Amino acid sequence: MTTLSGVARKTQRSWLDPSTWHLRTRLVLVAMALLVAICGAVGVVSYASMDMVFNRQLDKQLEQASSRATDFGRPPSSFPNGRPDPLEARGQGAGTLNARISGSTVSSAGLIDASGNRAALSAEDNQVLLDLPLDNRPVDRSLSNGDYRLVAVKMPYGDVIVTGLPLADKQSTEASLVWTMVFVSLGGLVLIGLAGTVIIRRTMRPLEQLSEVATKVSRLPLDAGEVALAVRVPPSASHPGTEVGSVGYALNQMLNNVASALEARQESETKVRQFVADASHELRTPLTAIRGYTEMLRMTENFTEDGRKSLARVQSQSERMSTLVEDLLLLARLDEGQPLKVTDVDLTQLVIETVTDEKVMAPDHVWQLKLPDEPITVRGDGTQLHQVLANLLSNARKHTDPGTTVVTGVMLSADGSAVVTVTDNGPGIPADFQGRIFSRFARADAARSGSEGTSGLGLSIVESIVGAHGGSVEVTSKPGRTEFALRLPSVSSERV
Repeated sequence: MTTLSGVARKTQRSWLDPSTWHLRTRLVLVAMALLVAICGAVGVVSYASMDMVFNRQLDKQLEQASSRATDFGRPPSSFPNGRPDPLEARGQGAGTLNARISGSTVSSAGLIDASGNRAALSAEDNQVLLDLPLDNRPVDRSLSNGDYRLVAVKMPYGDVIVTGLPLADKQSTEASLVWTMVFVSLGGLVLIGLAGTVIIRRTMRPLEQLSEVATKVSRLPLDAGEVALAVRVPPSASHPGTEVGSVGYALNQMLNNVASALEARQESETKVRQFVADASHELRTPLTAIRGYTEMLRMTENFTEDGRKSLARVQSQSERMSTLVEDLLLLARLDEGQPLKVTDVDLTQLVIETVTDEKVMAPDHVWQLKLPDEPITVRGDGTQLHQVLANLLSNARKHTDPGTTVVTGVMLSADGSAVVTVTDNGPGIPADFQGRIFSRFARADAARSGSEGTSGLGLSIVESIVGAHGGSVEVTSKPGRTEFALRLPSVSSERV
């Protein structure tokens, strides 16, 4: 059963661990990241292509404007010293820039503004024009009136004619293109994210069903008792035709196998418990006879010293065996779930009486009480609760050295339940034994000093009786302090 619980917990952790909780989200994010990368690549390629197209168109327009300016700006043959202003050439549109450079001097420099008037250039703009390369290749430069695409053409008569067209329209068109691609990409991302979430959610649904089944199985108490292992992966997620379906089918097969094993284990446990109960019941009569005959022989016959010792030994062992038989019968009745003889039990008075009995049996221990100002009453079987306290105190007495202080306390917890604690300052219980200390026949000879031979049923009886009363028992131990804590529903908490 431990194997199934481990597998279930491992499967549960596999799908419910924080590192895998958002698997769908991660898949969507990966898909969106890929889409962003694709959109980015498409955008960059589109932008570069459009920039090349716009530059080609602008260069063609610039070539035409430069041709008009150079043709118009050529000095007439009849007036070689005359220099026409290239900006006055026909066909030059708004925004066109023209300048004539003679040597290192810029003359006739200006541009046509939006209203068709001539606008002069600044000294900084003239310097930019002087620095242009004379290779007839268009270049982009920033002037006081904005960005321009310029070309400088060296004329045969020595002057340089500069022509430029503004880049504002090109830049505005490219900006519109960029924003269009951004908004379209964002819209596509949103739509694909929503569609991807729906698709991935439907795809992951079988895995969620597997996780739910594994979670339910991991929470079942499979270690003992009758277990109804009815949970299964639904048919929609256990069809062997798919990868996930194959896993679901295999998990169902495993659960079927485990359910059969649990039924066989329960049947075996029932037979063993019935055998123990029957054997214990049958042993009561011969043990009672042995004790009776032993007592009669001791009272009616004369024995040697060795004979008396042997007879005392027989009587001691028969009493011990009778106690073991009674414990086994009690556990059998508790396993069968026989109803308790429930009455109002004064837990405070019960603790006082039980501790008083232990004082008589073990005067070499220090017995102390920590009691509340008002009595605490619980609903339960007084005889069985007395045995619980007696077993705990006897456990502290048998497994600690003389002089050990044993403190028994009674209190009400914050939730209204009654709490009884038995604490001693003995050597403590080994950590590796604490996890199985309430198991039947569990014994650790080295757990405490001064260990007496015991059946290993005392604490198992404590846990069974407390559980039958709807309570719990816990142990905490370290060298110098061991505490058993019982928690029982009080009368007041039951009536709330």
